[in-house]
Amino acid sequence: MDKNILLSNSIRSQMTAPIHNLTVGNRIPKDYFVTKGKGESNITIHAGSYHLALKNAGIEMCNIMTYSSILPSIAQEVEKTSDLVHGSVMETIMAVANSEKGENATAGIIYGWLYNKKTSKKYGGLVCEYNGSKTVEAVTDQLYASLEELYTNGFSGDYDLQNIRCITENIIPEKEYGTALVALCFVNYIYPLIHGS
Repeated sequence: MDKNILLSNSIRSQMTAPIHNLTVGNRIPKDYFVTKGKGESNITIHAGSYHLALKNAGIEMCNIMTYSSILPSIAQEVEKTSDLVHGSVMETIMAVANSEKGENATAGIIYGWLYNKKTSKKYGGLVCEYNGSKTVEAVTDQLYASLEELYTNGFSGDYDLQNIRCITENIIPEKEYGTALVALCFVNYIYPLIHGS
């Protein structure tokens, strides 16, 4: 019998076999580390100063993806791992600022944790980022104001905002291009099991 027919019959029999399903919910980021870095280049930003800022932050071997600004209640900070795999995906909450020679670039992240006012149970975290050219002092003030605005317009009735942390990085490049970045980098996830059959 023709080899292709045998292969086709094998695939057909697999398609008619019972299928066992496992349904999982959206994955939840768990552990993260905080890092920051800066770099400068005479060539370009993306494959130049940005890459060198990632290298300074210790995450240049990863493919970077960015999230919006919410932390789940289970998230906890850990020490930066030393065994990141070259080419792996690194999902982050990241602030990145770029500038040209002699111009300031400042990146910053602020985050804090929400606790239920009645039960003291941890609800989750809020994060704000800044990417621009202000001074570190001005950025710090803006980040605190931004976090307060988020908290006041949606969470202050039921939750207390505690354990606030602000991290900044800046550079005034002497070369043609400069990049500053700050990142919360997730290293593992929880997959909620909805049902299986």
